Amino acid sequence: MLIPGAGSDAWFWHRVTPLLRARGHDVVAVALPCEDDAAGLAEYADAVVAAVGDRTDLVLVAHSLGGFTAPLVCERLPVDLLVLLTAMIPAPGEPPGDWWTGTGHAQAVRELNERHGRPADAPLDLAFAFLNGVPPEIAAQVEEHSLNQSGTPLLKPWPLPAWPDVPTRFLICRDDRLFPAGFQRRVVRERLGIVPDEMDGGHLAPLSHPEELVERLEGFRAAL
Repeated sequence: MLIPGAGSDAWFWHRVTPLLRARGHDVVAVALPCEDDAAGLAEYADAVVAAVGDRTDLVLVAHSLGGFTAPLVCERLPVDLLVLLTAMIPAPGEPPGDWWTGTGHAQAVRELNERHGRPADAPLDLAFAFLNGVPPEIAAQVEEHSLNQSGTPLLKPWPLPAWPDVPTRFLICRDDRLFPAGFQRRVVRERLGIVPDEMDGGHLAPLSHPEELVERLEGFRAAL
């Protein structure tokens, strides 16, 4: 079950799903109601649960903002493995909109900009922060498949009192410019208490490095 990040549709997994199916897996790229202002995290979790149906032996892969939704699904369904792909890790009671301040993201961005010779407060635009490493012919289609992300899921506190009791792996993308690798290592340590795995690629690794991502997912599953 592939859970997208903010403003994303199933297309963002389109280079990953055929590779997983070729290995014999039943794969669903979940569609979330991200453009619906009436839908919050509870409705996002409802959408994932509905997409699961009667499937078992579940592996959830959550990208970016999907890190707030996937643990809610783990509380409702028996999940064998949760993989967070360059994802946001919620703290109990933290609204997603407060995650940026709570994790010190702004300072990480300033340091990233300075390393790249940009003004410290330069905005993280699409080309710089998301499309690095994505093949040009794929990058040209990203805006066409981007959705308007409602702010509703960002407003309410994350409802779980603690992280769910499910095997969890975190996969950092070393070239991620939205969530820089050093920043992610610290947040993973502080919030999950685990050592993350790392791979090449930027924030949109499903588009830039699908083969390596699938190899990592297969390795995580085999290690269960």
